[in-house]
Amino acid sequence: MFGNLLQVWAGANAVLTSNSTYFQPNSTGIRLQNGFERVFIQPFGNHGMRVRASLMKDPTGQELSALLDPPLEGPGGGQGLSHDIELPFQGNATIRNGDLITEVSNGFISFFRAESNGSRTLLTAEYMDTKALQPRYYIQDFRASSFEAQFSFTSTPEEQIYGTGQQACCDDNSVNKKGQVVDLINYNSHVTLPVYMSNKGYLHFFNMPSQGRMEFSPLRTRFVASEASVVDYYITTATPGDYDALQQQFTSVTGRQPTPPDFLLGYQQSKLRYFNESQVLDVAQRFHDEQVNVSLIVVDFFAWKFQGDWSFNPEFFPDPEGMAAKVKELTGAEMMVSLWPSVEDLSENYLTLQHNGLLATTRDGPGVQDSFAGVYTRLVDSTNPAAREFLWRRLNDSYFSKGIHNFWIDQADGGTLGEPFENNGQTIRSLPFARSFAQYFIGTQEGAGKMYPWLHQQAIDEGFRNLTTADHGATSCEFMSLTRSTFVGGQRFCSYLWSGDTASRFDVLLQQITVGTSVAASGISAWTLDIGGFSGLNVDTDLGRELFVRWLSMGVFLPFMRVHGHVQAFLAPNILPTGDSQPFANPCPNEPWSYGDANFVIIKKYIALRYQLIPYVKQLFRMLQSTGRSIMRPLYYDFSLSDPFVSEATAANDPLVVHQFMFGPRLLVAPVGIPNTLVKEVYLPRLPDATAGQNVSWKHWWTDKDFGQGGAAVNVSAPLDEIPVFYLGSKDEILGGDL
Repeated sequence: MFGNLLQVWAGANAVLTSNSTYFQPNSTGIRLQNGFERVFIQPFGNHGMRVRASLMKDPTGQELSALLDPPLEGPGGGQGLSHDIELPFQGNATIRNGDLITEVSNGFISFFRAESNGSRTLLTAEYMDTKALQPRYYIQDFRASSFEAQFSFTSTPEEQIYGTGQQACCDDNSVNKKGQVVDLINYNSHVTLPVYMSNKGYLHFFNMPSQGRMEFSPLRTRFVASEASVVDYYITTATPGDYDALQQQFTSVTGRQPTPPDFLLGYQQSKLRYFNESQVLDVAQRFHDEQVNVSLIVVDFFAWKFQGDWSFNPEFFPDPEGMAAKVKELTGAEMMVSLWPSVEDLSENYLTLQHNGLLATTRDGPGVQDSFAGVYTRLVDSTNPAAREFLWRRLNDSYFSKGIHNFWIDQADGGTLGEPFENNGQTIRSLPFARSFAQYFIGTQEGAGKMYPWLHQQAIDEGFRNLTTADHGATSCEFMSLTRSTFVGGQRFCSYLWSGDTASRFDVLLQQITVGTSVAASGISAWTLDIGGFSGLNVDTDLGRELFVRWLSMGVFLPFMRVHGHVQAFLAPNILPTGDSQPFANPCPNEPWSYGDANFVIIKKYIALRYQLIPYVKQLFRMLQSTGRSIMRPLYYDFSLSDPFVSEATAANDPLVVHQFMFGPRLLVAPVGIPNTLVKEVYLPRLPDATAGQNVSWKHWWTDKDFGQGGAAVNVSAPLDEIPVFYLGSKDEILGGDL
């Protein structure tokens, strides 16, 4: 019997945390004062350092932060700004925590990894040249205490950069971000995060929710914050290739994903949209009659009367409690309902929110924030604790207390609704300019805007904690929210991210693999997408039906399996308008039986497979919670050391490698992204020696054919009902939940 694969792979690169092997910090911290500038360097977490820099005064320690203090693991908690080394301008000092050595030389900072043979390896340093801007560069407008910051660090042309959050749909197919400029601003499908991993063996996180950018040029990596009061960053190191160690250390200082409830690991049915109660009950009855498993049924937007009501329109949903109970009786499924942050002046909540200052405003006064569906709207300011309390009270009264326990946080990107709409819904091809003038309880859009969706998630999470048996340190969730946006640390909420409104195309199906693996490399594994894409799929064509089935087959092997979609009338002219006055009341069939009888058989097969895999998926989430080890894994995670081609192909963003992924440690998934094809070229990475020594090889999921220990591309049959999947070890053990 094959042993525990996870233990075999992790053994050689285990994080050293025992007192006997861990180099304890040799200093509480360094304070460097350079005239107007103050820099604090402190041990934080295992093999990590936290660096804070401010102007004219020390940081207060109360600035916005995604870091946990104390960390879940390692030293450095509750230290404030304590230090035992004081340096003048151009001073020198060295501090070590575990394997991370930080050296200040003539006032400039370098980071090294301590190697087992006593040597040290340069990871990165503040960037200097004979002629160059200062590596810590500030631009201050003295009308305020805030400033723009540009922090530069050394790099090399061959360095590979991973993570940076979720890139926008639909053309970016990169896993290696080297050579890119990453804009730090959130909008629909674009959720970039200021964190990245390097193949040199370090992870760098800028603990700042400001707008700005990261520049990954050949010799220099530069972080730019549009507005800051403190520059705050964290860095940690591990043996090159041990990305799981980096993730364990990173999530120990930013938080770990609580395990989801079992029902969310099954099939989730959503569309735009079920627009009345009878439709919801009809679809539940059909799932019951067809004997197709479903775990969640979702009611999308505009089920309310006015934006900001945060309640059902009673004309179309007269008995929410009865509806949720009947859905549960017919299918066993829970329900989820959409909420938007937008509030129009006809909402029953508008005057209360306005009177109490619970709406986001603009710099020049109360001003108009945005518009949607023909009305002007404001955003609820969820950065204000009072607004979060008000929002949850409404959600509890309208939904949670009536048996609808899960919430879909849509449009909450910050600043605006995150869409190219303004002037009563006229479509434009860029974000509204007014976004940059948004003002919140916690600060400006430029300085704190990326924290808005994070705190909006927190509003729901606080409600869950108060109304369920879970406490604030819980490691599991009874219910969850689905969000379109987040910030670093969002993984510690009972919430999961999806990739926004994507286009229904085969190339986008493959692009979403690079999106999901980049998010995972940024610390967020609780991720999913719209199976089939959000818009553009024609259910009346063979091509559209094939695309959906191909996308669904990939969805079986994602952390969450969620169908959602929208069909425009011009794409499917046989779908008639509803004829009533409801906005966006499009019947758009996307249920499993909507793609023809032959495809229905295949779809049922894939949904059944997902339920067979639930023990395995459940263990992946337990692993994620306890160690931070990513679920959806780019190939470089596990094979960059054993297979040079994986490293080379990742550097070049070669589709043969970046359009495949590991689902946990045992399953390699290679989705088909070309229409009308029945054969797929799959690259099987060369297995690490420790794994190969266990007499393990790649086996085809559908035929159990043995393909050996990898290191080559193979062509395999890929009919519509057999997505190319390869497994390691025993299939029975996988289905039993053995990692």
